[in-house]
Amino acid sequence: MSDDLMGIRAMCEMFDLTPRTLRFYEQKDLLSPLREGQRRLYSRRDRARLKLILRGRRFGVSLEEIRELLDLYDLADQKHLQLPRTIELAERRLAEMRAQRDELDRAIVDLTDQIALARALPDPQDHDHPNAA
Repeated sequence: MSDDLMGIRAMCEMFDLTPRTLRFYEQKDLLSPLREGQRRLYSRRDRARLKLILRGRRFGVSLEEIRELLDLYDLADQKHLQLPRTIELAERRLAEMRAQRDELDRAIVDLTDQIALARALPDPQDHDHPNAA
């Protein structure tokens, strides 16, 4: 096997993935390894695409959007289409993530306040309290 090609086991180890995940990305037409009988052989192109797929997933980009970007790259348009579209998707995702963070920050403050209120209530097991039975 050429140094340029890797089997599924090597790909799984390199990217800390399961064979099922690689086959899923292949099924979704995101990867297209060479075939030698039942063996899948992944090229440098496949490894580069997988890096982009995993980065996109980490940022919460949908597989359909990732496919769109990969397809634009395959057009070999010197990135005239891919780069602006990538920036557009990244900026939108960043805005979504910031909105999620703001919502989470508000929820943390609210929960912290609720815990403080609950701690300020008298302990129902405290028998010395005047309302205790």
